[in-house]
Amino acid sequence: MREAQTRTETGQVVVIGGGIAGLAAAHRLLDTGRRVTVLEASDRLGGKLLPGRIADVRVDFGAESMLARRPEAVALAREVGLAGRLQPPATATASIWTRGALRPMPKGHVMGVPGTASALAGVLSEDGLARIERDADLPRTEVGDDVAVGEYVAARLGREVVDRLVEPLLGGVYAGDAYRISMRSAVPQLYQAALTHDSLTEAVREIQARAAANQQTGPVFMGIEGGVGRLPLTVAESVRARGGEIVTGAPVTELRREAPTGWRVVAGDRVLHAEAVVVAVPAPAAAGLLRAEAPEAAAELAGIEYASMALVTLAYRRADTDLPPGSGFLVPPVDGHTIKASTFASQKWGWIADENPDVVVLRTSVGRYGETEILRRDDDHLVDVSRRDLKAATGLDATPLETRVTRWTDGLPQYPVGHHARVARVREHVAKLPGLAVCGAQYDGVGIPACIASAYAAVDQIHGDLSAVQELTAHPVQSLHGGAGE
Repeated sequence: MREAQTRTETGQVVVIGGGIAGLAAAHRLLDTGRRVTVLEASDRLGGKLLPGRIADVRVDFGAESMLARRPEAVALAREVGLAGRLQPPATATASIWTRGALRPMPKGHVMGVPGTASALAGVLSEDGLARIERDADLPRTEVGDDVAVGEYVAARLGREVVDRLVEPLLGGVYAGDAYRISMRSAVPQLYQAALTHDSLTEAVREIQARAAANQQTGPVFMGIEGGVGRLPLTVAESVRARGGEIVTGAPVTELRREAPTGWRVVAGDRVLHAEAVVVAVPAPAAAGLLRAEAPEAAAELAGIEYASMALVTLAYRRADTDLPPGSGFLVPPVDGHTIKASTFASQKWGWIADENPDVVVLRTSVGRYGETEILRRDDDHLVDVSRRDLKAATGLDATPLETRVTRWTDGLPQYPVGHHARVARVREHVAKLPGLAVCGAQYDGVGIPACIASAYAAVDQIHGDLSAVQELTAHPVQSLHGGAGE
């Protein structure tokens, strides 16, 4: 058994959690001259980012792309030497499987909310399109301090917009229920626009006009050759190369303050004494760690719910497949199918097709918030239902060369109405304790850039600068859906 450390480490920061948020925090801390130890409970790093292989092709078994219109993720990839590996999707064309057919994904919308009825032609029924037109004549709908996306959009434009487009897009990001998800936290630009507009379609058109005026160029999303799962591993290599320590298989069992301002961290037989601690673990684990010193923050974190889902990855002989063009498709729950999306990975990412031109890789996702029964089925069943739905949607009826089911139990934090206020309360309580900060997907956005932004804000906080934390709390990072199957 290793002898326990007992001496205080001046300038030492302990980061609890080895996902992308914790690793990004460690990387930034080293820039400030701190000594860093990262403690990860599991036997691997990366959290929801997981690279692997199927049919001898490198793929992602977790998140597969990152928003490029936010700077954090792409910039970090470049900092750790992945600049030459960054690749945009080979195709940005996607479909939606609804009303019995694959239909082109509409353009001219903000997370499924259109600026005009014509933007959703082909996806909605004639009655659904006519309902959108009534928005301009309706009295103002107050959004208050927050409102559910689905509730507000249905009141303005009708349920069909929500059920056939908003729901599958939001579901792809959160695996959640659009009628519960907070507009202020999940679609903040729409919330801000709704505060000052009587008409929702007019608000969307203003958002679109602003985006056009800003003339953002370049891809909206970015991948990494070999998989986005390479990012945390490469960040970890950089942390170690610069003197940081990373320990896996090290669950933290105690976090306590030490006089006058330090922290005591217990992980197995190891006791660390640090000037500061960054807690970068999911809400339930964070609640357990903070219960002794920040019970109010712990209680708030314990109330955050999570959704579980599974990714089914299938590899086929190219000669046996004839897929439609594009990156894949989304599936509205209202249509009654099991899968919620499919990504044609070999068509979406050029490096997958290049690695083995004779193999085609697809992904499907199964499971949403509250859907527990399907996830209790075994792997073979999830593969079978995925193949059944793929056949119905695309005609694909071949036998796969290889399959893999990756289960993300409690993988996605839910952002219900009032989430922003909960996050503000957590941070208010944490800020009372010098040398303590929190970060991760449960606060300001579930995407990779949001997690990195929260990590950087946490580093600033332990150095006494609360401005980044306050900005994120007030203006969360909107997480978008990268086409299909995210």
